Amino acid sequence: MQFKHPEILYALFALIIPILVHLFQLRKFKKVAFTNVAFLKSVTLQTRKSSQIKKWLTLLARLCALTALIIAFAQPFFASKDALVSERELVVYLDNSFSMEAKGPKGPLFKRAIQELLASLSGEEQLSVFTNDKVFRNTTLKNLKEELLQLEYSTTQLSYEAAYLKAKKLFSKSEASSKRVILVSDFQQHQGGLKIINEGESVLDLVQLKPVVEENIAIDSVYIQKDAANKLIAKVQLHNYGATKKETAVSLYDNTKLIAKTGVTLLGDAQEEASFVLPTNSTVKGEIRIEDPTIRYDNTRYFAVNAPDKIGVLIINEDDDRFLKNIFTKDEFVVESYALDDLDYNAITNSNLIVLNEVVDVPQALINTLNTFAAGGGVVCFIPASTGLVSSYRQLYQTFGSGSWGALEKQEKKVTTIHFSHPLYKGVFDNKVTNFQYPSIQEFYPITGANTLLSFEDNSPFLIQSGNLFAFAGALNIKNSNFKNAPLIVPTLYNMGKQSVQRTDLYCTIGQKTTYEVDATLESDEILSLVHKSERIIPQQQSMNNKVIITTKDAPKVAGVYAVVQKKDSIQLVAYNYGTKESRLIYHDVSTVAGASVSDELSTLLTSVKASQEIQSIWKWFVIFALLFLAIEVFLLKFVQ
Repeated sequence: MQFKHPEILYALFALIIPILVHLFQLRKFKKVAFTNVAFLKSVTLQTRKSSQIKKWLTLLARLCALTALIIAFAQPFFASKDALVSERELVVYLDNSFSMEAKGPKGPLFKRAIQELLASLSGEEQLSVFTNDKVFRNTTLKNLKEELLQLEYSTTQLSYEAAYLKAKKLFSKSEASSKRVILVSDFQQHQGGLKIINEGESVLDLVQLKPVVEENIAIDSVYIQKDAANKLIAKVQLHNYGATKKETAVSLYDNTKLIAKTGVTLLGDAQEEASFVLPTNSTVKGEIRIEDPTIRYDNTRYFAVNAPDKIGVLIINEDDDRFLKNIFTKDEFVVESYALDDLDYNAITNSNLIVLNEVVDVPQALINTLNTFAAGGGVVCFIPASTGLVSSYRQLYQTFGSGSWGALEKQEKKVTTIHFSHPLYKGVFDNKVTNFQYPSIQEFYPITGANTLLSFEDNSPFLIQSGNLFAFAGALNIKNSNFKNAPLIVPTLYNMGKQSVQRTDLYCTIGQKTTYEVDATLESDEILSLVHKSERIIPQQQSMNNKVIITTKDAPKVAGVYAVVQKKDSIQLVAYNYGTKESRLIYHDVSTVAGASVSDELSTLLTSVKASQEIQSIWKWFVIFALLFLAIEVFLLKFVQ
């Protein structure tokens, strides 16, 4: 118990006055003679005893009444340490990640947390509130109400440690104020361990909200492959993050038009796949949907299939190029072929892949042009001639990277090793082939210092990559090698052509850095935009001759199929999806966090916090006690003999 005016308690010393009066109050009794008083002796003794008891009880009642009255004027109260602090600071973190969309006992976890925050605190109370993507500092709920009710789910999520550190930064530097942090989340395990460290400078409360049903079905991924009939097949990977067997319908839309639908049965905590046939050689604005009420954000996957553009291939010859034209066919490539002396340098800027086919002497001007071409994302394939000028080859090779290019050696060697891990051979082989028909070469140039794709039997390189340069160690003409007739030449050169253009993926993931090329020529100060419904975004972009390299990470924020727009024309489509890391509903045990109190309801916590900050005044009770003791004194004086 504490007192508002403790100095008044000194008045308690005044209680000694009635005690002294009682002790020193002496009455002189007069004797009256009677003829016979023997029978009154016992009555006199009894009367004196009862009188003494009455006086002591009256004194006690009087002292209690005065004591209660003095204490009442001192205004006693009960209060916690926090209630006595004149300045309080409260910071609340509301996790608005997609997993908080799950249904709790009273509705969606995030939306319910907002309602409880608004209902449990007064509108005038000062506080700071922040989410994963918004901060409201030193304001009141009255001013925040509309903004809180309109908050949406965020594509990104702060780590719990980062949220706590951010909350502490929102406090003032005052050491006299009472500081409290409330973290409201479901505390999913997808972020790794729970590493919140409370050093005691503030009170930490963790409110863990959990859904009623901890099961979820999600679309993990979508990919496309061709079947035996060369048809495009969309493969949809589904995952049941639950222990029980589930069934769901999977629908395929093209620009809001339903084109296919199928049903899938998923076992507990297992994956299943659904397949759809897509139109060939056409643009598809794809959307995959499922119906699952637990979390809705992972029920949709967008993807974009653009009508294929032909890839520009420029062949610079001093030898027969028919084998190259047979590989780079007209249905996928636009091929231009020039003799070195007749080369049109303007054709280089319109190409994606340039093949130097056994050019004997590579001019310095061409080397400089190829270097600029490669810096803009172009790919160069160099096939040396057996009679080539080594100095020019060495200059070309060292322009694209470090390493050495040696003099021609005459020694037969066989190509025996394929480096399957290289991106050029990704998806080419079902298994690692070791017993293929080895192609051979009669003369070659020893080269070092680059990524090797194909190796001779002594592990020296036959085909290397150095930056955007692919270089063979020797000539591929029939006199020098039978590599032209080997099955390996087709996927090798074909994939060089296909990978010379960095096509957009089937879809990109929001929040991850993504880079892709768009075939476009921009004028001065002209830019490309990403457009989805009413949203228009200007991404980071770099213009390169006849293409533009686009890089995105923090934008866009909304999933969907975006059109890459130049002026008013749509060039191609790019799909963006949310990540699926929040689809598995597994949670931390927050009771392991040292120095933190744990609650499962925000309203309960705020009610207890509010109660702990209240001052319970009890002076009225002492006034009542004073009146009660005065009444007892009056009763003793009037009615007790």
